[in-house]
Amino acid sequence: MKGITMLSLAMLLVAACAADCKTQPSDVLVSANVMAYGAKADSKTDDTAAFQKAIDTTSKKGGIVSVPSGTYLIAGSLNIPAGVTLQGVWQAPHNTALGKGSVIFATGNAGKEDGPALIVMNENTCVKGLTVFYPDQNIDNVKPYPWTIQGKGTNCSVIDVTLANPYKGIDFGSNWNELHYIKNVYGCPLKVGVLVDQCSDIGRMEDVHFNPNAWTRSGFANAPTGPKFDKLQKYLNENLEGFIFARTDWEYVSNCFVIFPKIGFHFIAREKGPGNVLVTQSGSDVCNTAVQVDETQAHAGVEFTNCQFMSKIVVGPKNRGPIKFANCGFWPIDSTDNQAVIEGIGTVTFTATHFSGWGRKDAEAPCILVKSGSVIVNGCEFRDYGKKQIELSSDTLSAAIFGSQFWGGQKITNNAPSSASVQIGLNIELK
Repeated sequence: MKGITMLSLAMLLVAACAADCKTQPSDVLVSANVMAYGAKADSKTDDTAAFQKAIDTTSKKGGIVSVPSGTYLIAGSLNIPAGVTLQGVWQAPHNTALGKGSVIFATGNAGKEDGPALIVMNENTCVKGLTVFYPDQNIDNVKPYPWTIQGKGTNCSVIDVTLANPYKGIDFGSNWNELHYIKNVYGCPLKVGVLVDQCSDIGRMEDVHFNPNAWTRSGFANAPTGPKFDKLQKYLNENLEGFIFARTDWEYVSNCFVIFPKIGFHFIAREKGPGNVLVTQSGSDVCNTAVQVDETQAHAGVEFTNCQFMSKIVVGPKNRGPIKFANCGFWPIDSTDNQAVIEGIGTVTFTATHFSGWGRKDAEAPCILVKSGSVIVNGCEFRDYGKKQIELSSDTLSAAIFGSQFWGGQKITNNAPSSASVQIGLNIELK
């Protein structure tokens, strides 16, 4: 009897819930389907006007503009007003089967790098579940294009998006923005992956992966496969900056990766000054420079935790802020000599970090070269036998090198002036 009562109660609750759902007002969420506004999804007809009409209709009360599976040619630009989400069918990023799902073929403003972005987002908007592909891009003759996605204002979100082969990917920096959110984005940008600037409140970036596979595995006619892959890699090594950070207070970055860039993570100052950024479980692979710090905020700077770098880091002469690497790893490419070159007056700290493979062209090149500023090396491991590990120049302000392990014996060159505070001790030598 008790079981029957419980079953009856459950059925009554389900019925009540269903009835309640049916009585919800129809204007709680206004949605539009781009097909209902004239989109053809045939990859040939320009669907820009149909998309914009669906977006503008939805903007009156806010809601979701649905982009069903299909290939949509967008030869112009789209403007997303506040409260609107442009949403395709993908529930995760991907770098294969790009011809499936909700695909935008972008062709507008070819050759006009400073033209209007393909998608302009205003405050409280979201782009989700889409693939963007540039069918006229060709690695044999790379064309500049404007930004693919550009944010303005607060709470712009880009989620579950694949940017197959943009010239420039996501711009959350040319306009003031706060609380932006980038999650699950794959792609093969050619010049810039993400730019962050003018962010006066915390921005977040998670699971962003820049890899040529997003283009080479696309299955489209202009995919640079075979010998053209080498041309693509060379182009990226000479041109791509994966992640650029200027003014941001703060930026939380996790699980982000770029391979074959000219610069992986670049920290700069523009009109609004430099920023401070926390990066974890991220990496820059097979690159000329994994991390380049031109400037950071003097009171905060940049922190890398549990990150991996296949090349070197460079801290420039204008930097004043603290730079920290904890639980990180460094590996070389064929041209790697120094794995860290340090200038400026900020302090660069390496903790529980390992280094290997430096001095590839110049066997006398130290792993860490301190041209100026201060350095702390604590609990690190230098894994190459017989090579110079650290060199302190005559402009060194201070150095503390302790509790570290040196394979082949400790080889530290100390040219710091007598006025500098230098402490070296309690290290382990493996001979």
